[in-house]
Amino acid sequence: MGAERWILHADMDAFYASIEQRDHPELRGLPVIVGATSPRGVVAAASYEARRFGVRSAMPGFRARQLCPGGVYLPSNMALYAQVSRQIQALFHDFTPLVEPLALDEAFLDVSGSMDLFGGIEALARELKRRVLEATGLCVSVGAAPNKLVAKIACNLGKPDGLRVIAASEVRHALDPLAIGELWGVGPVLERKLQAIGVRTFGELARLERAPLEALVGRRASELQALARGEDTREVEAQRSPKSIGEENTFESDVQSEARVDEVLRAHADAVARRLRRAGYRGRTIHLKIKLARADAARAGARGPQYPLLSRSKTLPDATDDAEQISSVARALWRSAALRVPIRLLGVSVSALESSGGGQGQLGLFEPGAARSRASSGAGAGVDPIRARGRLGPTLDAITERFGSQAIGRAVEAPGKVTHGRGIKRGS
Repeated sequence: MGAERWILHADMDAFYASIEQRDHPELRGLPVIVGATSPRGVVAAASYEARRFGVRSAMPGFRARQLCPGGVYLPSNMALYAQVSRQIQALFHDFTPLVEPLALDEAFLDVSGSMDLFGGIEALARELKRRVLEATGLCVSVGAAPNKLVAKIACNLGKPDGLRVIAASEVRHALDPLAIGELWGVGPVLERKLQAIGVRTFGELARLERAPLEALVGRRASELQALARGEDTREVEAQRSPKSIGEENTFESDVQSEARVDEVLRAHADAVARRLRRAGYRGRTIHLKIKLARADAARAGARGPQYPLLSRSKTLPDATDDAEQISSVARALWRSAALRVPIRLLGVSVSALESSGGGQGQLGLFEPGAARSRASSGAGAGVDPIRARGRLGPTLDAITERFGSQAIGRAVEAPGKVTHGRGIKRGS
């Protein structure tokens, strides 16, 4: 018989807001909202004091201000949050090498082989919470269970500053009464459809006859019922690779200027290329994301106006981490969209990633500017522009790393003020 399997889901409580309250004691006890510093911003984190007003992460800024006009609204300090995250992730590795980060503030840990060192699962989880609090001054909630699904649910049930352990023999007892909307894979639309056929809890879904469920969700029926029973065979992926790397921003005011779009796309391409090189990846598929400024009246609801999203993509013959190539493709995708209406958001991302292997790789022969450089004469005529560009990126990275993001940049970069910019979550 194999060893008992135990998975932890560790999730920092109101992570960004808690860091701000830790570093600024005058904010403790106040409703702190990180992000949403303008009506077009989005809430990145809300303290538990702010959550009492109904403010939640990912909520539009205008809605957060309606619910909590007296809140303290702070800009995101992602460099600081990432630094604290690295400190916490290092602590997680003191308990097991099998750590799968999900974001800056949460991770799965497979501690099946570590329990005897700490005297059992509950003692291990309490020690992890103690060490995080001692090292960072921050609280982490922990759920422990036989698999990822149940561990995450246990963690949510215990928040804030909680510890909930659900043994294999207790899974159905713990899950059966839960609202069906808490199940992975059940969004608001499916939740309403399930409720319409009398399914409101995990237990009711698990016991439902297969035929009506298949009529509703097709081949997903078996998977959903297994999840409702708390069955999840996924492993903790300690070396999980990102699926895409990207940058996007929402503008303070609607944008229609081609020059402004060009500036932002170049800046995003440079940021994406830098992150690709830092992570050791190149990518083949370049994506452009556009959010129109015209709201879709038919989709408006309790969450406010909904703005149409457009996407365009192109797959290259060879993977790249070159900012100029990413920029060129993104701008070509923009031109192909041929929009004549204002926009409120632009994003650039790269997917179909592969390890760079430390080499410079191969760029296409007919790169923008390459023909001009081959045809030119004079002092620079002997310089291979593709190889030069391959060296330029890492050189810019080194200067930025040492002297800061304002030390150097491409002459075309002038993205101006935006409401918020963010890196698209690794693995998304």
